[in-house]
Formats: sequence, structure tokens, C-alpha cells
Amino acid sequence: MSNTKIIGVVGAGTMGAGIAQVAAQNGHQVIIMDSSISTLEKAKSQHEKQVNRLVEKGVIEQDKRDQILGSISYTESIADMRSCELIIEAIIEKLEIKHDVFRKLEEVVSNACILASNTSSLSIASIGSVLVNPERIIGIHFFNPAPLMPLVEVIPAVQTNSTTIETARTLIESWKKVVVVCKDTPGFIVNRVARPFYGEALRIYEEGIADFATIDWALTHFGGFRMGPFTLMDYIGNDVNYTVTETVFEAFYYDPRFRPSFTQKRHKEAGFYGRKSGRGFYQYSEGVEQPSPIKDEELGRVIFERILIMLINEAIDAVFLHIASIEDIDLAMTNGVNYPKGLLKWADELGLDWVLTRLETLHKEYGDDRYRPNPLLRRMVRSGQTFYSI
Repeated sequence: MSNTKIIGVVGAGTMGAGIAQVAAQNGHQVIIMDSSISTLEKAKSQHEKQVNRLVEKGVIEQDKRDQILGSISYTESIADMRSCELIIEAIIEKLEIKHDVFRKLEEVVSNACILASNTSSLSIASIGSVLVNPERIIGIHFFNPAPLMPLVEVIPAVQTNSTTIETARTLIESWKKVVVVCKDTPGFIVNRVARPFYGEALRIYEEGIADFATIDWALTHFGGFRMGPFTLMDYIGNDVNYTVTETVFEAFYYDPRFRPSFTQKRHKEAGFYGRKSGRGFYQYSEGVEQPSPIKDEELGRVIFERILIMLINEAIDAVFLHIASIEDIDLAMTNGVNYPKGLLKWADELGLDWVLTRLETLHKEYGDDRYRPNPLLRRMVRSGQTFYSI
């Protein structure tokens, strides 16, 4: 990539606008494109507000503010993206719409332009399948809000060449982001490995073991998680979180490890999305007091440990199937969803034999494949290995 590094962003919604801001703050000329004038105007207003806030906080000077805002241009036309050297698409998660955009982009950009998608749930290989030169396709998945969240998942498709991977990784690292590289599999690292945080919490609730508040307390009190699963699902939105779970479940050929919950489905169907709708697993109306947890230490530890071993088993599966390196999996979970500790490091500290014994107990009790211990875990226990000594 030349020193000019003109970056394009397709889609001026929250994610697209955030990515454009990150690129502009790191010295690039940025062209952000959207077919909606009102969305572009909203993005411009968002940029001014966010950058002004950086000035108020003393993070940047006024001249830097002017430089950042002056480097972003807004357009309704794909034709205006012709000079871009990297374009990141951040539009609706519908494959046919992405295909249409990528076909049109390839008609106007140079042969050297890298075409990337910010998708969180679709196959990069399928997105790139419509390109004449699919070697230029890559996934560059930011987390919301893009200017603040440190993690970016870089996902090569089977078509992607090594130059594209290295160029994309080097560029995003220059934006002071924590970059992890992972295989083009459903959910990539974070949205795959994190599923039990929600799914097992819902299962524990459905079994009548504990209520929402008690499960949340167990994870924050014993695990040091910033939010419990039900508070976090309400923050993300039950509509969004359930859809991701359903997508991952279908993409993994209905593997029971990723089975969605009827409890969350019913909340979604009722419009109980969480904070944005005023009600989710909790109520957010003014004056409503949140329920208190039952602070039973023994019960809380059982809940926490059950969810944690499921998370660890999923992280181990990602290693087993070479989705990413041990280090990148732990980096992804600590930087992408703010886990207090890398899951594989956590497993080493607890003892892999301890994790295996508890998984085997659950598997025997329920007879459900969601609790099956990963083969790599069994092998490592037999050989006395730990993750950070491999």
C-alpha cells in the first residue's frame, strides 16, 4: 500500500462511522459511502461530536480535530471510491446485498485495492465468491464501538492470498488495534467462544437453579466479569444476541453446543430486547428497582464454575480445530468482550484435569452432547500438558 493509504468505508451506520473515525484519527484520507443521505448526515454529526469530545478531554488539540474531520468525505456514489486502497464494507448482514456491493466496487477500484468485510456472522469465502479477483477479499471485524474497542479479528477466506493478509494485518496494527487472525468459521473467535456465557446461563435459569440476578451476581462476584450474562444480553439486545446464537447454531449444522434458548426467543418475540426497549430480562423503566440476587456462596460458585468450564471447552475446541493460535484466542476474549482472563490461561490455572472432571460429570448427568469434553482436553490431561507450555 502506498503512503497515501486512502481508506473507503461502505455503510455509514454506527459501525461504518466508527471505522471511518478510526482510520481518520490514524492519518488516512477516508471516503465513507452510503445510499442514504440522512445516514451520511448522522455519521458526519457523530464524527463531529466524538472528535470534539476528544478535544474537551485533552486527548487531541484543535488543529488535530480539524485535520481528522477534514480528512473524511461523504458520498452516495460507489464511483467515488475508485481511488481507495482498502475498502471495508459495514452494511446489513444479508449476503445478496453484500454481493451486489462487492460486484460494483470491483468495477471501479484498482486491481490492488483490498476489499474487506466487517461481517460478524457471514462467510468471507461466500462474500468474496462474486469477485473476479477473490484473492483480495478478507474479513476485518471490528467491535462496537470501533474507536474504543481494541480488538480487530482479521479473517482470510480460502481464496485470500498471503499479501492481502499481511497488508491488512500490518495496517490495522498501525491503527493501534489488537489484531488476531482466525479461520473463516462461524462466529470467528469471539462470537463462537462466547456462546456458552449466554447459552449456559439461560440453561441454568430454565432448570430453575437460579434467577437472572443470582446468575449475574455469580459471574461478577466469583469470575470478575464486568457484567453478568443477563445484564450483558440486555445491553447487546436480545434481538441481536439471539439472532447471532441462531446463526451460529445453524452454521455449525445444529451442533447442540450452540443450541438457542426458548427463554431468549420468547423475550425477543415479545419485544423485550433489553435497555433499548425499556425491558429485557430486567426492567429499565424509571423508578423500577432491580431484583436482588440470592448471595448463596455455594450456589454462586457452582453456577460460575459451570459456565466457565463451558467457555473453556469452547476455547479448547477453537485450538483443536486450528481456528486461531492459543495466544490469539486469549487475546480475543480479553480484548473483544473484556473477559477478566484468557480462557486457556484460566484453564491452566484451574488445572485441566479439574476442568475435564467437571465436564465429564455434566456429560454423564445430562447425556447431552453440549457437555462433551473436547478430545484435545482429554489428550492434554493424559500427557500432563498445559496450554502455555505447548
